[in-house]
Amino acid sequence: MAVETEERTKGERTRAAILDQAARLATVDGLEGLTIGHLALATGMSKSGLYAHFGSKQDLQLATVDAARATFANEVLRPALREPKGIERLLAACDAYLSHIERRVFPGGCFFSAAAADVGTLNSPVREAIATQQREWLALLERLARESIELGQLSPEVDPAQLAFELKALLVAANTSFILLDDPSAFAQARHAISERLRPQAPQPSASL
Repeated sequence: MAVETEERTKGERTRAAILDQAARLATVDGLEGLTIGHLALATGMSKSGLYAHFGSKQDLQLATVDAARATFANEVLRPALREPKGIERLLAACDAYLSHIERRVFPGGCFFSAAAADVGTLNSPVREAIATQQREWLALLERLARESIELGQLSPEVDPAQLAFELKALLVAANTSFILLDDPSAFAQARHAISERLRPQAPQPSASL
């Protein structure tokens, strides 16, 4: 039994290492360009060894998306959710997103932005997996915005859905400028724009007459 557990653990570590490399490759060469053969060259493994883990290109792509989701959760979501509710948490979510690009967790920037451009016009389970993650990320930003309103840190006139859309747009713009234009100043610009957008907007009490 112990031997079986050790072998399973080793197999899980091998699979995790393969998927980490696959996610990194996908941000550079595209998720559609990710193949068993390409990954075999990158990892030094045989195609037959990889087929033992993934039966098809689509299986590999979906497993890579799942691995990238886990990385995104570790790098962006968990650090942000440790912060106090309200604007601090919303700022932390945006900053953690920018930080994971700035530190090149994936060499091609945001995995999901790259994948969205790559598979956005396709009708496939892979496209739906990317779309699901993007909807969940936008929904999280909207929830954090709504919490900030409920805590009185933002004006009740703020539309949380609109604010979430604007914040996501700023984050994606910074990612594009950094990756496509090689412009590291995009992070400071995005952080400044986000900070300005999230200035406390609670209405001031009226002066008594």
